[in-house]
Amino acid sequence: MRAMGRRTPRTAAGSAALTARPPSAAAHDRTWAGEARSACGCAGTLLGLLLLIDFGAGTLTPWRGVLWAGLAGLLLVVLWPVRVSAGPGLLTVRGLLRTRRVRTDRLVSVRWSDGVSRRLVLRDADGGRAELDPRVLVANPPLWHVLDADARTSVARATLRCGETALRQVSARVERESALAVFRVSGLE
Repeated sequence: MRAMGRRTPRTAAGSAALTARPPSAAAHDRTWAGEARSACGCAGTLLGLLLLIDFGAGTLTPWRGVLWAGLAGLLLVVLWPVRVSAGPGLLTVRGLLRTRRVRTDRLVSVRWSDGVSRRLVLRDADGGRAELDPRVLVANPPLWHVLDADARTSVARATLRCGETALRQVSARVERESALAVFRVSGLE
């Protein structure tokens, strides 16, 4: 018996193992591609405007062109979104320079970070740490459901020492936004 080009086990235990962790249990940030295109568009627009203004003023030199390209590149780096994905027991946050992974089935703490924008900081028992914008979870309910199921496992194993309140806040926000989306689609808004 073949499925997707690889051989599947015929034993009852093997088929139970396949149904316990389906490949569709992984979830990805569906909004990442649009945000990446937007970041590229903003950086490209800035570069185009700076070059156009400098050319129109008659002051464009190769060095100024390199300077404007560097400025646009810096804007791209600042605006580039992190890519968030989650699978059973693992959350991965990929930025431009580094990838952070946290075991969500062995969470130790979940807290809000202080700063200009709110971030959700997750830490696991192995010392892994990941930081993400909660709006990613709100915009991607499947991603939130994978994280929530694993966080419940952490609570059941008593590894999660602090952070249940932060998880409840994110859960309430995801449920509220999902309900509003249903109302919008059905015309009951």
